Amino acid sequence: MDTDYLVIGAGSAGCVVASRLSETGARVTLLEAGPSDWYPWIHIPAGMLKLIYNPRVNWNYLTEPETGSGDRAIRWPRGRVLGGSSSINGMLYVRGNPADFDGWAQMGCRGWSYDDVLPYFRQSEDYGPGDAAVRGKGGVLKVEDYRTILPLTHRFVEAAQQAGHPFRKDLNGREQEGVGYSQMTRQGRFRASTARTFLKAAKGRANLTVETNAPATRLIFEGRRCVGARFRRDGVEHEVRATKEVILSGGAVNSPHLLQVSGIGPAAHLQSIGVEVVQDTPQVGHNLQDHYVARVQHRVKDAISTNQLARGLRLAGEAIRYAVQGRGALTFGVTTAQVFCRSREGLASPDLQLLFTPATYERNVFGVLEKEAGMTCAICPTRPDSRGTILARSADPFEKPAIRPNYLAQFSDQQVMRAGLRLARAIFAAPAIAKHSAFELMPGPEVQDDEALLAFMRAEGTTIYHPVGTCRMGEDPASVVDSRLRVRGIGGLRVIDASVMPTLTTGNTNAPTIMIGEKGAAMIREDA
Repeated sequence: MDTDYLVIGAGSAGCVVASRLSETGARVTLLEAGPSDWYPWIHIPAGMLKLIYNPRVNWNYLTEPETGSGDRAIRWPRGRVLGGSSSINGMLYVRGNPADFDGWAQMGCRGWSYDDVLPYFRQSEDYGPGDAAVRGKGGVLKVEDYRTILPLTHRFVEAAQQAGHPFRKDLNGREQEGVGYSQMTRQGRFRASTARTFLKAAKGRANLTVETNAPATRLIFEGRRCVGARFRRDGVEHEVRATKEVILSGGAVNSPHLLQVSGIGPAAHLQSIGVEVVQDTPQVGHNLQDHYVARVQHRVKDAISTNQLARGLRLAGEAIRYAVQGRGALTFGVTTAQVFCRSREGLASPDLQLLFTPATYERNVFGVLEKEAGMTCAICPTRPDSRGTILARSADPFEKPAIRPNYLAQFSDQQVMRAGLRLARAIFAAPAIAKHSAFELMPGPEVQDDEALLAFMRAEGTTIYHPVGTCRMGEDPASVVDSRLRVRGIGGLRVIDASVMPTLTTGNTNAPTIMIGEKGAAMIREDA
């Protein structure tokens, strides 16, 4: 099979890249390891609770047990379906802070300042009420406000203001710092994944071929140039060759893993697992960053939480409301309101994200709602200093790699999370929401001093699934890709996904990953 462009991975970035390249009339082939996105729970927003560990649409990775996270193996859901993680995530649309992208430019990533990337955020989105100078209208990616907001969320927003956080009408507008309501990648009552937006826009183009259930097994090289890839379907190996470029969009786990089993990575490690070295690139699989969170949870009195709406007659009523009106609990994503704030004075921009949900989940089992009413605030240090690795265990492309996030390894990350826990407690103590709290469930009122808080963070913390950085972009010789996302030393090969981020963004990573897809596709078109 021959094509002009081969895109490997139909996720948050890959669907964008394939759609944009197909606009040129070039032949584009998109490989996806998982199935098509027919599964009904994908499209109902609240259905994400049925997807978070579901093997039919999920890679279900596990981290290696590490001291920093209480010697636990932590679940890492990643989408294995058309749309990738945009088909199974909580649908939050958070661009990040302008300082994030200006920081990338200052690190040497030419063309990635906030002013450089803003046009690509605006190009992709369709968000009606936003400031037209900053927000996009008419793009293929539908972004909407929550259709139904429980009173508990309003009380949280009010309490955050009482605690000193200014109200922001649009957390993706000109000012991010403060408290505001969440926005979702949702089209009416349905999820707006990149498969249902960008790929749908390309539907019917004869020059775009989408291959599902087709995991890539190896990249193909001729000398110092990548010319295609092998993939397997129903036990049979196939080959597709690209006359122009191969674009790797497998995400922060699968992109470095495919590079490594194909011979691009740390030479000593590749040799140790029996992989012939094509190029010694020591940073492939390194620089891993993720958002590790701890949660403050309260039992609720005198108010309705999602826990009560998810059972019995109330759930039946919500199902009818969703079917008739497209509103109610089944339109909920994972977080209804957020606070962006600073852990200490002297910072140039927020380093904490506090994410409120009018619900509580079973301990250490995200996605399973408790029976009793509750509310949760997740504390997320947005720019962690700790760095981890993702390394292939063997030459077998189907053996999952070893994931070592190295959570809380740096004292600075511990300090930021402690500060966030105390800030969240201050909000819950504010009059607007304190009247609805029966008591603090987690960490519990007895957990106060630094050592007790650290023990809680290690034992109860978890991820909110934002891995990035494992194919770091930069202009220094150690970077994996350059500022135009070309793999150093190899022709015809780019990486376009969250793995190229040199540092995490301030908030959820789906929106900036889509932006990377837009900008990466534009670069390819310019270079062609």
